[in-house]
Amino acid sequence: MIRDNERMPIDRERLIADLRDIGIEPDDVVMVHASLRRVGPIEGGAATLIDVLAEVAGTVMMVLGADDDWWWVNDRPEHQREALLADAEPFDALTTPAESDVGALAEVFRTTPGTLVSDHPEGRFAARGAHAEALVADPPWDDYYGPGSALERLVALDGRVLRLGADRDTVTLTHHAEYLADVPAKRRVRRYRRIVTPDGPVIRVVECLDDSNGIADWDGEGDYFAGLLDAYLATGAARTGRVGGARAELLDAPHYVAFATEWLSRHLRPFS
Repeated sequence: MIRDNERMPIDRERLIADLRDIGIEPDDVVMVHASLRRVGPIEGGAATLIDVLAEVAGTVMMVLGADDDWWWVNDRPEHQREALLADAEPFDALTTPAESDVGALAEVFRTTPGTLVSDHPEGRFAARGAHAEALVADPPWDDYYGPGSALERLVALDGRVLRLGADRDTVTLTHHAEYLADVPAKRRVRRYRRIVTPDGPVIRVVECLDDSNGIADWDGEGDYFAGLLDAYLATGAARTGRVGGARAELLDAPHYVAFATEWLSRHLRPFS
């Protein structure tokens, strides 16, 4: 058996060919979710993959989130949160690392010269290319995956979602469909975050649909994000192939959101 670290490194030309084979075109706006481990060793590492993505597509976008050692504060009673955050490291859009759960590639993308980053401690995205500024500028503070969000803008630009060996529950665009779905009594949350401002650190409250534990119940097993993706892939609407060693799927963003909105409306029910 050949282990991951025993594979021959993948060169730039192979990555370009694989991405073009799956259907990426020069004017595409592409949101990427990738597992570097599953893609396999790359000559030049993650920086090469980012460079190739930017060359093959017109605009590349990734979700970053923000590293937050104080996340636990928002599990405490709301009246305690502001005091607990008094000494927290404030979020800074330019320096706070990406959330570790979104994968190592996102942090390399964030720190690559020329990448633009949105200023939001929860719904932070990064983009580079022709439509980068249009995607990440002036994000809505509340409901940052809903109307006016980078996700809505991706759909408006007829964007695509590229999954490179990502886990089944990894399609951030599903959060936008949660706002559009006809589901009664969607669960909402209030989070307190300490952030950098020109006048010094302040604590602000973010209100949004619950993008951590789900907006509603469903009758399937596990995370409904994975169930939804399986249902979408079963329609045959996605382009599939391989990029390096990873299974790759290319989704049309407007079509996926329309499908996801209808699927969530049928399968989710208010929390009991």
